[in-house]
Amino acid sequence: MEKLKEENILLESEMQEPEFWNNQERAQKVSQKLKHNTDKIEQFLSLKQQVEDLEVLVDMILEEDDESHLPELKNTIDEVGEMLDDARIVALLSGEFDKNNAIISIHAGAGGTEAQDWADMLYRMYTRWIESHGYNLTVLDILTDTEAGIKSVTMLAEGENAYGYLKSEKGVHRLVRISPFDAAKKRHTSFASVDVTPEMDDDIDIEINESDIRIDTYRSSGAGGQHVNTTDSAIRITHIPTGIVVSCQNQRSQHSNKDTAMKMLKSKLLEIKKLENKEKIEDIQGKYNQIAWGSQIRSYVFHPYSMVKDHRTNAETANVQSVMDGNLDMFMNEYLKMKSKDNG
Repeated sequence: MEKLKEENILLESEMQEPEFWNNQERAQKVSQKLKHNTDKIEQFLSLKQQVEDLEVLVDMILEEDDESHLPELKNTIDEVGEMLDDARIVALLSGEFDKNNAIISIHAGAGGTEAQDWADMLYRMYTRWIESHGYNLTVLDILTDTEAGIKSVTMLAEGENAYGYLKSEKGVHRLVRISPFDAAKKRHTSFASVDVTPEMDDDIDIEINESDIRIDTYRSSGAGGQHVNTTDSAIRITHIPTGIVVSCQNQRSQHSNKDTAMKMLKSKLLEIKKLENKEKIEDIQGKYNQIAWGSQIRSYVFHPYSMVKDHRTNAETANVQSVMDGNLDMFMNEYLKMKSKDNG
């Protein structure tokens, strides 16, 4: 709390400077940071007050030897307990990029229609989670299939701590079910990969050599109004040294799509640079596939029984439909708890 209060003093001091509002972008960031810190301080003080009120209620019950207040006490303890758990989870979001927006990419595995339908189901699941948490969702690129499902989709979740929560979803997701596409009603196993990277701020400067990238244009394929499928405005950028490919087709102009795709590429490169402790972007070499297919993180079993199980934390639930409707908080929270223990 002291650290937050000290930071607020510096932020408020900066806001008093005569030239402060001349730089609108900086002013917005300072204002947002001040509000974020203030909200955290107020949440802490509110929780502290509620715990103190609980202590007073306990003392009153003990002094008066009156058990009629016990139901009220239990309800209040449960409510405050849930609020404390939520606060603890948010406190675990202390990584360098946890507060950032998140770029989520879903790719269907081998298996044609079956895998593409699974990728589409995951797309729906994350859309539900993003919207239910009040985040803004933008589909940056989507490659649909004429028969069923999607081959790939990339979307942006905008809001406080979006990456902090969604980073837990990075890996391979496995589906076991009776295939609706199989006339013999046989059980099928399908795979899809999910990649999550933090969206980097515009003020992070990364030098990318023009000779290291290849830019291709193509015709947009997703929903997006009358402008779609009329011009080759969609952009695909390949970073040749690493093999990273990013695409964007949701903007109205080729220029806007290129700007967004470059931002996505910079986000991926900066993340890899930090993970590998490289001095410069030029030091990064080698092919970076979306995700190694061996890194299976979660199984979704529809048949012969119902279960969703996370293989990293062993968190599981029998309510598959609830998970597919976007109720992922349990898995995300268990992942955050596990990572906090791993970090000491």
